[in-house]
Amino acid sequence: QVQLVESGGGLVQPGGSLRLSCAASGSIFSINVMGWYRQAPGKQRELVAEITAGGSPNYADSVKGRFTIFRDNAKNTVYLQMNSLKPEDTAVYLCHADGVRTEIGRMAYWGKGTLVTVSS
Repeated sequence: QVQLVESGGGLVQPGGSLRLSCAASGSIFSINVMGWYRQAPGKQRELVAEITAGGSPNYADSVKGRFTIFRDNAKNTVYLQMNSLKPEDTAVYLCHADGVRTEIGRMAYWGKGTLVTVSS
């Protein structure tokens, strides 16, 4: 059974920084894409950033220049460094892993989410 466990959320003032981590556990052979989505109250879930196994990132326009995604393939872990945080970044951040190859094939998985609150 594959599980994604996020950590690193919390309360931060505008202009501050946070680093989120997501570790995938289980009998995993490889993971194609790992990424972060977020969902604010009353809004749809949206992609924040994702990164391929080869290290190619993709960012939402709203976070370009402020957030950086990187991963450690040996640890099946993805990170999201968030700088210059704004109140509109407040949301539950969910980890997503796509193309997770195990003995039973390829599947996608979601973490349970970690809350990021940006407020003074």
